[in-house]
Amino acid sequence: MTPQESSARTRRLCAMAPVIPVLVIDIPEQAAPLASALVAGGLPVLEVTLRTPAALEAITAMRAVQGVIVGAGTVLNSQDAQAAHQAGAQFAVSPGSTPNLLEACAALDLPLLPGATTATEAMLLLERGYDMLKFFPAEASGGVAALKALAGPLPSLAFCPTGGVTPENAGDYLSLPNTLCVGGSWVAPTDALREGDWARITSLARAASQLG
Repeated sequence: MTPQESSARTRRLCAMAPVIPVLVIDIPEQAAPLASALVAGGLPVLEVTLRTPAALEAITAMRAVQGVIVGAGTVLNSQDAQAAHQAGAQFAVSPGSTPNLLEACAALDLPLLPGATTATEAMLLLERGYDMLKFFPAEASGGVAALKALAGPLPSLAFCPTGGVTPENAGDYLSLPNTLCVGGSWVAPTDALREGDWARITSLARAASQLG
């Protein structure tokens, strides 16, 4: 897969809903009902971060849920990319990028949403052919003002800001011409997961699906 093909595919995914839930899953059995709840609320594209031992099993379980497009987040190296691909991940998300990671995802035919914070990082990825990027950590890196500033010199780039994005500021990000969607964890609160309150998660997802 070429970088251009990768970005074309991640652009399509990012355009499907205004919010991509960023999910940290500790209990694999929660994965399928969580995915169903989020899809029912209008958020079909899900990111499971590779931060817990249950993440890969959760990706496999979510892949079987109708209407779900599930990817792996916090993909840091070629080993992570390979494990995510084997688990059934349909795309990968990384907080940054390295040549080895870019090459690994290309070889696996795994669309990658690579992270960038600075103009230099964004330009290096654009030079390689990537024009759909993750902006991370969004709020700590200047937030809406920083993304707005990048739009001028780099108009061909689109972003999914993640990190510190909330229901209160998501609309500000989504109003920018270079923001296709945002990544957020608020749609699956820890207490709702713990209690199995899928109706609450669906309600939060439905509200998130109307942002922008």
